[in-house]
Amino acid sequence: MDSLESLTRQIKGAKELNTIVRTMKAMAGANIGQYEMAMESLDDYWTNVSLGLVAYLKHIGLGTPDTKQKTKNNKAEKSICAIVFGSDQGFVGQFNDALSEYVSKSLSTQEGKLEIWTVGVRVPLLLTDMGLTVTKQFNLPNSINATTTLIGSILVQLEENWENGNLDEYYLFHNHLVKEGAYQQEKLRLFPLDEKWLQDKGQLKWPTQKLPEIIGDSDKLIHRLIREFLFVTLYKTCTESLASENFSRLNAMQRAEKNIEELLDNIGHTYHRLRQSSIDEELFDVIAGFTALKKEKK
Repeated sequence: MDSLESLTRQIKGAKELNTIVRTMKAMAGANIGQYEMAMESLDDYWTNVSLGLVAYLKHIGLGTPDTKQKTKNNKAEKSICAIVFGSDQGFVGQFNDALSEYVSKSLSTQEGKLEIWTVGVRVPLLLTDMGLTVTKQFNLPNSINATTTLIGSILVQLEENWENGNLDEYYLFHNHLVKEGAYQQEKLRLFPLDEKWLQDKGQLKWPTQKLPEIIGDSDKLIHRLIREFLFVTLYKTCTESLASENFSRLNAMQRAEKNIEELLDNIGHTYHRLRQSSIDEELFDVIAGFTALKKEKK
C-alpha cells in the first residue's frame, strides 16, 4: 500500500508532467496558426502559377510541358522517386505510423526502380522496418522561416537528377488537414505534369476577359513557371504536413492532459483517504491513552 510520502511524490510528478503537457499544447496551438497563415498566403500565388502553366500549354498545344518526357518513357525501366514528409518529434499519435503504412501500400503497386526521400527522422525508421530503402534524408524545418531552405535543397537535388535522367517521376506523400483536428494521408504527383493535371487545372478560369499571350523567350518562361510551380507545391505540401503534425500533437496533448487530471483526481482521493485514516488512528490512540489514564486515577 502506498504511503503518504509516496503519494505526495506521485502528485508532485503528475503536476510537473501536466505543466510540460500544457506548454507543448500551447506551442502546438501557436505553430498551427503560423502554418495556416502560410497555407492561405500560398493559395493565390499557387493559383497564379498554375494559370500561367495552363495558358502556356494551351498556347503551344501540348498535353505535357516537357518534351523530354516522351523520350524517357521509352526507357526499359521507369525510375520513380517518392518524397515523404514526416515529423522529427514525438507525441503525434499515429501521424508517422499511418503515413508509413500508406506509403508502403501505395508503392507496393509501383513498377520500376524506386527511390525514397524522407523529411524528418521518424519516418525513415518506420519505412525501413517495412522493408523499404530510404536513399536520401532531409532535415525537417523547426519554423516557418526555415522551410524555404528545405525546399531549396530538395529542388537542387530534383533538378540535378532530372537533367541527368536519373529519375522519371516524382510523387509527394504527406498528411494534410481535412477538417479541424483531423487529417488524412495524400499522394500527389509532383513532376512531370501529366494530362490529368492539365485536365484538372484546365478548369481554372482566367481572371479577365483578355486571352493570355506568350511574350519573350518561351523556353525560359516555361522553365521558370515549372520551377515556381515545383517550389510552391513543395512549400505547400511541407506546411500542410507541419500543420497536420501540430494538430495531431495538440490532440495528443489534450488527451494526455485529461488522463493526467484523472490520475491526479484518483491519487488525490487516495491521499486524502489515507491521511484521514492516519488522523483517525492518531485520535483513537489519544482517546485510548486518555481512557487508560482516567482509569488509573480512579
